[in-house]
Amino acid sequence: MMMLALQGIIWIDVIVSVASHYSCNAPLASALPRSSFSSSSQLSPGDAAHFAKMDTRDEHAGWSPAEMDPGPWLQVDLMEPMEVTAVATRGCVSKYRLLYGDTPQHLKEYTHGDVHFLTNVNGRAAVLVKLLPPPRGRFIRFVPLEWTTSNGPGLRVDVFGCFYKSHMADFDGRSALLYRFKQKSVSTAKDVISLRFKSRQADGVLLHGESRRGHFITLELRDTRLALHLNLDDTSGGGEAVMVGSLLDDEKWHWVAMERLNKQVKVSVDHYTQSFQTQGHGESLEVDYELSFGGIPLPGKPGTFQRRNFEGCMENVYYNGVNVIDLAKRRKPQMYSVGNVSFSCTRPERTACTFISSSSSYLWLPAAPHTIVDRRYFSIRFQFRTWNTDALLLVTGIGPMHRELRLHISDSRLLLGNAATVTSRNTGERGPRVNDGLWHWLSLDYRGLQLVLSLDHQPIATVRQLHPLEPSGGFFFGGCGASDCHSWSSSFQGCMRLLSIDRWPIKLRLVQQGMLGNFSSLLFDACHIRDRCLPNMCEHGTLCTQTWDRFNCNCSGSGYAGATCHHSIFESSCESYRLSGGSSGFYSIDPDGSGPLGPTQVYCNMTDDKVWTLISHNVTLPVRVSDSSKHETHVMKFDSSASSQQLRAIVMASEQCRQEVVFTSKRSRLLKADERHPLSWWVDQHGERRNYWGSSSHAWSKDSGFLSGKEHLPLSVLVEDSEAVHSVGPLLCHGDKRLWNVASFNQEGAYLSLPPLQPEQAFDLTFYFKTDGPSGVFLNSLGQRDFIHLELSSPSVVMLSFSASVVLVKSHLPLNDRQWHYVRVERNVKETLLQVDQLPVGVLEATPDAAAHQRLGGQLFVGGVPSGLRGFLGCIRSLTVNGLTYDLQESAKTAPGVSPTCPGYCDGPSVVCHNRGRCFEKSDGFACDCSRSAYVGPLCKDEVALAFDEETSVTYTFLPGHHQKSSVSKHGGGRTREDMTFSFVTMRRPAMLLSVKTFKTYYMVVLLAGNGSLHVWYNLQSDRKPEVFSPESSSLADGRSHQVRILRESNTVYVQVDQQIDRKFTLVSDAEPIPITTVTLGKITINESLPLEVVSAGKAGFVGCLSAVHVNHVAPLKVALLQQGISSVGVRSALAQSRCSEVSHDLTGQTSTTTASKDGSQKGAGITIGSATALVLTAACLVAAMTCLLYRCRPQS
Repeated sequence: MMMLALQGIIWIDVIVSVASHYSCNAPLASALPRSSFSSSSQLSPGDAAHFAKMDTRDEHAGWSPAEMDPGPWLQVDLMEPMEVTAVATRGCVSKYRLLYGDTPQHLKEYTHGDVHFLTNVNGRAAVLVKLLPPPRGRFIRFVPLEWTTSNGPGLRVDVFGCFYKSHMADFDGRSALLYRFKQKSVSTAKDVISLRFKSRQADGVLLHGESRRGHFITLELRDTRLALHLNLDDTSGGGEAVMVGSLLDDEKWHWVAMERLNKQVKVSVDHYTQSFQTQGHGESLEVDYELSFGGIPLPGKPGTFQRRNFEGCMENVYYNGVNVIDLAKRRKPQMYSVGNVSFSCTRPERTACTFISSSSSYLWLPAAPHTIVDRRYFSIRFQFRTWNTDALLLVTGIGPMHRELRLHISDSRLLLGNAATVTSRNTGERGPRVNDGLWHWLSLDYRGLQLVLSLDHQPIATVRQLHPLEPSGGFFFGGCGASDCHSWSSSFQGCMRLLSIDRWPIKLRLVQQGMLGNFSSLLFDACHIRDRCLPNMCEHGTLCTQTWDRFNCNCSGSGYAGATCHHSIFESSCESYRLSGGSSGFYSIDPDGSGPLGPTQVYCNMTDDKVWTLISHNVTLPVRVSDSSKHETHVMKFDSSASSQQLRAIVMASEQCRQEVVFTSKRSRLLKADERHPLSWWVDQHGERRNYWGSSSHAWSKDSGFLSGKEHLPLSVLVEDSEAVHSVGPLLCHGDKRLWNVASFNQEGAYLSLPPLQPEQAFDLTFYFKTDGPSGVFLNSLGQRDFIHLELSSPSVVMLSFSASVVLVKSHLPLNDRQWHYVRVERNVKETLLQVDQLPVGVLEATPDAAAHQRLGGQLFVGGVPSGLRGFLGCIRSLTVNGLTYDLQESAKTAPGVSPTCPGYCDGPSVVCHNRGRCFEKSDGFACDCSRSAYVGPLCKDEVALAFDEETSVTYTFLPGHHQKSSVSKHGGGRTREDMTFSFVTMRRPAMLLSVKTFKTYYMVVLLAGNGSLHVWYNLQSDRKPEVFSPESSSLADGRSHQVRILRESNTVYVQVDQQIDRKFTLVSDAEPIPITTVTLGKITINESLPLEVVSAGKAGFVGCLSAVHVNHVAPLKVALLQQGISSVGVRSALAQSRCSEVSHDLTGQTSTTTASKDGSQKGAGITIGSATALVLTAACLVAAMTCLLYRCRPQS
C-alpha cells in the first residue's frame, strides 16, 4: 500500500490494476442532501450523520456514534447506482470496513489484501483510498473498527466516482446470446474481455468460442469458482484451465476481466488475479463464426446446450471493445438470441441467514398450523452451505418421552438420529461430503412410519419407524437453546435459506422483526460465509482446508512444515547436514530454504577435511560418437533430478565446484590448432556455448580435466563433430559460503545497516549467534506502522517484539556461553514463532483476520541500533530471510566497530568434531562434546561397538515424563520425524536388529528375514495391519559391514542401505507423534500377537556386531557401555566391546576361503548325505570362528 501526502490529502493505492479509459473521479457526497446520510446512532444532535460531509465548514467534529453503540456505522445514499473509484476519510478513525450495494439490506464488503482499511495517521489530514476495481452501487457504508484517542471520536467522509451506465441481460438457464462475426473465422493475437455478473447457481457458462482447428476459449462458473479454458494450439486435447475466485454464486455483482497478448494471459475476478503463459507454440486465438454468452448451443439443435447454462444477470459485456449487450438491445444483425433473454435484472435475491457462533447460534421455528392438528406427517426443506466438518442442522422433540430427532453433520457427512449413519441407498457407503462451501438442498419427509432424507434432490436414506413420530415443541435449526435440548454437537456455522415447514415458506424478515419464532447469534439478509483459502496462504503448492473461521494447510509430502508450510524440513546444504551430525549418504537439500525452489536429492560425501556435494546426471557411462561430422554434429544433453534453478543455487552457494570431462579421439585432442573452430564444445547452464576445457581456455594440456568455472557450471549439452568417446562426471561442489558468512561486533555502539526486509505473506528469519555479553540487540527494523525487534534481553532470554506483541524463549542454561546458538523467527497469518536451539518454541497465535503483510519499510539494523542502546557484543553468522542470505562480511568491511571474521577454534567450515559431536570453545583451545554422538574419543571419531549372541539384548528406557516423542525437529513446527542410524555385521538369519515400543505395543521393528533381506516394520495404529517395507532384497547376512539409515518425515519413510540411493515408502496410517517408551537392540520376548516373521526374528535375536546406533538423539549402545548400572538401560547377557570393521574383514576372508574349498562335484545332481554333513560341519566351524572373533576383545577376568 502506497501513501502520498498531497495538499492535505494522503493518497493510498489499494490495488494496482489497469486504469479506466475515462475520467471517473468527481466528488459525489458534497452535493447530497442531509437525508442521504444515516448512521447506527449519534452521540448528540451536533454529532449527527449529516455532519460527516467532508466539505462542510462548521465547528462540528463530524459524525460520532453513541458511546454504547456496539456496532457503529455511517451510510451514504448516492441516490442512484454509481461507480465508486475512491473514498476519503478524515477524523479519528484508524481502521474501518467498507460495504457497498444497491440496497441497505444487501451490502457486500469491499475487501483487499489487508482485509481492513488502515488510514488516518493523524486526525487532521484526509486520507483518500483508490478502489480498483471500482465497486458499483447506490449505498456506501463505513464501519469503524478502531478509533484514535486524540480529540475523541469523529468522522468525515467523501465518495468519488461517476454515474454508471448499465447494459444488463438476464439469462434464465435456458438462453444465450450469440455474437456472430462478419467473416467465417477470426484470429486474434490480443483479446480483452470484461463483464460483470451475478449468478443464482454454482455452475454456468459465461462465454464460449471455438474453431475447427481445435482452438477454444471458455469462461464458466464451476463449483462457485471462475474457470478459464484456453487453447491456442491446433489440438483439441490441449489447453489450460485456470481457476480464480470463490463463492461466486452469492447473487452479488462480480467483476471479471481477461487480457491476452499472444501467449501471456491475465484473468481477474474482483481483487484476485492470476497470470500465466499458454503451453505449446500457438500465439493466436482462432474462433469460427461466433461467440456465445450464457451457454454453448449445439449446432443444428436450437435450445440444446452442451453444458449447464448461466442463470443470472450479466452487465456491460465487452469483447475487444464491443459492448455485446448494447448491440443485442438495439437488435443489431450480428446478434442472435437463443431462448428468453431479457434486458433487465429484476429478480429478487433469495434472502439468507448466517449462523455465526459455534456455541450459541440457533433458529427456532414453530410447526406449521396443520402439522399441529395432524402429526402423522411432516416435511422440512432448506438449503445450507458450510465449511465445518461437524455441526447440528436440525433437532425436534418427538413424542411425550422427551426423545429427540436429530440431523447433524459428522465428519463432513450427514447423520440422522443419535447414531445412525446416513448411507447411500445405491452403494451402501456413507453419503457425500457437505462441507464444501456449496449450497446443498436438504429435505426430511415423514409419512406412513417412513422417514426419508434427501440431499440435492436425491434420496440418500430411508428409515422405517415402529411407532409414529409426533413432533413437539417446534423445530430448532443450527443449534438449540441451552434449556431446550441436550445438544452434544457444535452449533452450525454457515448459511441457510429457502426454509419451509410442511410446504409453508418461512419469511426470514418476520423472524428478524421478532414476529415469528426465535433466534440467537444470527445475521440476516445475506450469507456472510468467507473462503479463507482465497487467497491461498498455504505455500509451496500445499492443500488448504478450512472451517468457518480458520484455514489449515496440509504439508504432507511437500518437504515443508509449519502453519502455512513455509519453512523447509531439509537442510540447505551437505555442510549443514555435517554440522548436525550427518555421515556420508544421500540427502534431500533445499538450496534456498523457504524459497520457491524446493528440495532435491544429492549425495553428501563427508571426508575428514571437506564435505562434497555430488549431483549425478542421466549419462553415467562413456558415450562413443562415430556418426558425427562438421555438417551433422552429435548433441548429448545432460539432465539431473535437480532443476536448473536448483543447480544454480547450489553452485553459487558453494566455495568451489568442478565437473570432470574425459575425451578420447583418433587425434587425441579437443581443440584444433585454430581455436575459433573447435571439434567439440559444450553449453553451460545459461545456454551459452563454451569452447574452453579445464579451468580456463589456455590451461588445457591433455584430454581429461575439470571444468571449474562456477559461473558456467554445470555442463548441460555436449556437441561433437568428430569421432570420439567422451565421459562427463557428476557435478562436485564443496563448502557453503552462507553458513560462515559472519560479522563480529566488537564495540557496543557498532551495528550493520542492511537493506529493508521485504516480508511476504509469510517470512522466516534465521541466524546463529555467540556472545559472552549479558544482553544485546540482534536486529531491528521499523516501518510506518509495524516494527520487529529481536534481542538477547538477559543471559538466558531471547525476546521478539513486533507491533504490540512480545514472544519470549527462556533457557535453563545461559546463552552467553561463547557457543553458537541457533535462532529462527517465522511470522505468518496464523502465528508467530520464536525458536532458540532445541528449546520449547515460543508461539503467539494470530487472530483469524490478521493482516497477511507486515509493513516494514525502514533499514534492517543488525547488532544494534543507531541510538547505541543495548548493542550486541559477539558474532552473528548466516543471517537468512526467506532463503536469501545477507552478506554480513561485505557489510562489515566498512562498518565501524565491526569485523568480517569471528575469532575461535570452532568458527569455520573445517571439520573439528565428527559424528554429531559439538565443538566448544575453551580459553586454551577447544573440546568436543560427544554426548549426542554414537562415537567417543577426543574428536568423536572412535567407534562404539558391541558383540551380540543369541541371548544378548540392550534396552534403553525413557524415564517417565521424558518419553521420546516421534516428532523431533530442528525446525519445529510439530512435524512427525524419526531419524535412526546403525551399522551391523552378521551371518545369521533371521535376526532382530532393532525394535521400538510404546506403552501398549511394538511400534517399529527392523529385522533380517529368513532370506537375509532387510525388513522395516511399522505398526502405527492398532486397528490396522502392520506395514512392512523391504528396501533391500539381497541378503545382508553376508559377514560384511552394512550401514542403515531410516528417516521418517510424517508419513514418508526413507531407507538407505550402505551407499545406495534412498528408497522412499509411504505409510497409509496416520503419522501422529507417538510417545516412545523403549528401544531394544537384539533379542526380544514377545507377549502379544504379532506376525510370525517378527516373532521368529525376536526369538532368534542377533548374533554379530552392532555399532554407531543412533535413535533421534539417543545412542543406546554408548549409554549401555559407558554408563552401566543406570536405571534407563537394561542389559541381558554380558556385554563385549568389539570392532565391527575387523569382524567384517575376518568373516569375509574366512567365507571366501571356505567357498573356494568346496568340492566342485556338488554342482551335479543332488547333495549326498556325506556332502550335506560336510556343509553342516563347515557352517559349525564358521560360527565358532565368528564367535571367537566377536569375543576376542572381551576383558580378561
